[in-house]
Amino acid sequence: MSHIASRLSAVKRSASMAVSQAAKDLAATGIDVIDLGLGEPDFPAPAHITEAAFEAARKERMLYTASLGTPDLRKAIAGKLKRENDLDYAIDEIAVANGAKQIIFNALMATIEEGDEAILPAPYFVSYPEMVKLFGGVPVTPACPAENGFRLTPEVLEASITDKTRWLFLNMPGNPSGAVYSEAQLNALGAVLAKHPRIMVLSDEIYEHIIFDGRTFVSFGAACPELRDRTLIVNGMSKAYAMTGWRVGYAAGPRNLIKAMATIQSQSCTSVSAPAQIAATAALEGSQDDVAEFCTAFERRRNLVVEGIAKINALRLDPPEGAFYAYIGCAALIGATTPSGQTLVDDVAVTKYLLEEGHVAAVPGSAYGLSPFFRISTATSEEVLAEAVKRIGAAVGKLEN
Repeated sequence: MSHIASRLSAVKRSASMAVSQAAKDLAATGIDVIDLGLGEPDFPAPAHITEAAFEAARKERMLYTASLGTPDLRKAIAGKLKRENDLDYAIDEIAVANGAKQIIFNALMATIEEGDEAILPAPYFVSYPEMVKLFGGVPVTPACPAENGFRLTPEVLEASITDKTRWLFLNMPGNPSGAVYSEAQLNALGAVLAKHPRIMVLSDEIYEHIIFDGRTFVSFGAACPELRDRTLIVNGMSKAYAMTGWRVGYAAGPRNLIKAMATIQSQSCTSVSAPAQIAATAALEGSQDDVAEFCTAFERRRNLVVEGIAKINALRLDPPEGAFYAYIGCAALIGATTPSGQTLVDDVAVTKYLLEEGHVAAVPGSAYGLSPFFRISTATSEEVLAEAVKRIGAAVGKLEN
């Protein structure tokens, strides 16, 4: 039997991927399952993006590119950051990788020493703590409850900091909560961080264009320019442009960190594929009309789910402020009895019940560090979402307290 490195023993598989696989396994038996486990837009990528990659691949040889990304793409990213976020970055302060997850992976590999701590406000994206642990770091996961809008407060941040703190992760709009920070709220966090010069900030802004109710997105970098030399802005093409399978993420940050990330990438995957980088360049420099249309559709879907869940008395859902998820409170279901006589002891049991009884796949809140909740993706059609909410309501209605 092959020897597996001990550092993997503390790392779990992606919960959302595991839920999606469970849904596929059940569907393979002939059952009609609605899989709301993965956050993946159901729209095709805008036509001008795919056409750009196709035409280039047809006419040119697709060769290795620089590890940090092609100059054209990094210039397009710099232009986007200036135009949309009022941020000034040179191309040697920008890195391109195979998705935002690889950006984060590279950044942590470049900076985390054994025992270093990373503050991950809960609920957090499922991969954050696992990547921290993979490099010998320690996730610190302060709870940010619904009563606080799932947002980190300055008081909770200060209480979470130790002399081992290396990173603070922010994700806005948040996955799974949809939480958005105002400029004033970011300023307040920045004031705490200003007292702790060792701490770096990873601001995951991949859902920035999916924001609702007329809100304006503010990048952490724009809100706290005094922390520029220790801030890594993370973004990517997957969500706003419906380009999940193209695998293009990017970051802007301090030159020394970007250089270290480039070294890691040069010795691992080398670079992002050339056609994907051409597509990403076309996305950033071309029409943004589809991005706005996608957001409008996501807001309609958000509204449909919020209205539907509101009719299920045992569940709670405050309207998400952005992204395309619903993080649904299910505290009233804990302790309930299923028709088969099983007791729902936690949100893992709740999602197992919803899959088996309602044939709806959702991810338990425990995967995001805050229970009892479950997350569903709203990145699918209104018809599918309406049916999913109907099934959830029917399944909940069969429980006995």
